[in-house]
Amino acid sequence: MQKRLPFYLHAIAACTLLALAGCAGIPTSGPSTSQINDINKKIKDSGIQIVDVNEQIAQKLLSERKSGDFARTLGTGTRFQQELGIGDVVEISIWEAPPATLFGASSGDSQTLSGGNHVTTLPTQMIDANGMINVPFAGELRAAGLTPTQLDQSIEQHLKGKANQPQVMAQLAKNSTSYVTVLGDVNHSARIELTPKGERVLDAIASAGGVKQPINKITVQVTRGDKLETLPLQTVVDDPKQNVPLHANDVVTAIFQPYSFTTLGALGQTHEVNFEVQGISLAQALSRSGGLEDARSDARGIYIFRFENPHALPWTNLPVKARADGKIPVIYRFNLQDPQSLFAIQNFMMDDKDLLYVSNAPIADMQKLMNIIFSFVYPITNIGVIAR
Repeated sequence: MQKRLPFYLHAIAACTLLALAGCAGIPTSGPSTSQINDINKKIKDSGIQIVDVNEQIAQKLLSERKSGDFARTLGTGTRFQQELGIGDVVEISIWEAPPATLFGASSGDSQTLSGGNHVTTLPTQMIDANGMINVPFAGELRAAGLTPTQLDQSIEQHLKGKANQPQVMAQLAKNSTSYVTVLGDVNHSARIELTPKGERVLDAIASAGGVKQPINKITVQVTRGDKLETLPLQTVVDDPKQNVPLHANDVVTAIFQPYSFTTLGALGQTHEVNFEVQGISLAQALSRSGGLEDARSDARGIYIFRFENPHALPWTNLPVKARADGKIPVIYRFNLQDPQSLFAIQNFMMDDKDLLYVSNAPIADMQKLMNIIFSFVYPITNIGVIAR
């Protein structure tokens, strides 16, 4: 007669089958490596691009990153030229050789110097809205856009044949136009007057009391006419050639930009990580996130989820679907079991709002399953032992 198995062995088998059937319900921190790799197969027309990153792709993405250059865009010329502008107030002095025939009449603004030379100082006047000033016997003359020396020469040219060997000296009595405006995350916004010294970007920021935030979190933007260039403040500090001379009417703006990426999955830490505006590599990002956990992380399943510029790479997965802002969803995939990928992660730069995800190793999921089975089997086994 065939012996029947004890009831508790049947119970163990049933629990084991139920646990195996419920594998999909095993607690996890996110999708597995295989689930991410098969995303386009499972989600029809998802438009998500999956890119296996090697050294060549990392280098291409790095070369496509826009890097500002104050020296190239704004120039490095140090020669200062004081150009007169609308609203500036000028004082003009005119010398005549003896006998002074045009400005020779004695007045409170005229005086005769040794040797019979005569100097007349005209009343100060503001350059009008049309950029013009008025000089007796010379008429209305353009002053805006000229240096004081060029204005001297213009007045002398118009007085020739009227005054006796005239010589002119025009001085800026009140500066209203040779200023730089400093705005943004500085301690006090200011208008900085330019001098022949040739003030530079860092001079302007220092004159505004410096920045409110750490310099590695600040981007500097310089606007000059229709030109606009941006650089991390740390770069301007570290590279003297980027500390370029400023021109009249430049606008220097300090912008606080707390860049960050988010970590999820089998990492030492799961949180939002801030980083410097100069940028950090994926290798640095992994280090700041606590690194991979040996007993949990799948070294073949390192991913960066990013909304990418559609022209960053020649995409191969079709269809390519852009969002309303023109960006496309991309998953950059890294296999750290390949030694060559350790070079790629040093050149792959993190972007603001990136999501760094590390999937669980298959053995970690198996361990969870075994723990679930054991949690069912162990009490039943104890019951069987007691029943005997």
